[in-house]
Amino acid sequence: MQSPPARVALAATAALLAPVTAFAHAQLLKAVPGVGTTVSAAPSITLAFSEPVEPGFSGVGLTDAAGKAVPLGKPASDPAGKATLVVAVKTRLAPGLYTVRWHAVSVDTHRTQGTFTFTVAP
Repeated sequence: MQSPPARVALAATAALLAPVTAFAHAQLLKAVPGVGTTVSAAPSITLAFSEPVEPGFSGVGLTDAAGKAVPLGKPASDPAGKATLVVAVKTRLAPGLYTVRWHAVSVDTHRTQGTFTFTVAP
């Protein structure tokens, strides 16, 4: 029979060696229009993440340089993969600076968010 300190040491060692579940968060890998880029037009915004996201719980907002909201469609999964959201821009963007604010909920329910800008050339 093992002594209490030996059992504690054995239990601690077993706990350290047990597999650990890693919970990741959906990180933005790529955006179109790209972060900080200048484009001639932006009929949609595409956000590619490091893992699948839930479009119904994710969101994208777009504002112009004056802070006025630009109308967008609902985020939808790209048919090519559930780690990519596509959002239609419902109006032609005038030249200027735009800010994208996004939040994404991954399939494991973790939420991430971010902001970036792009410019539409005259």
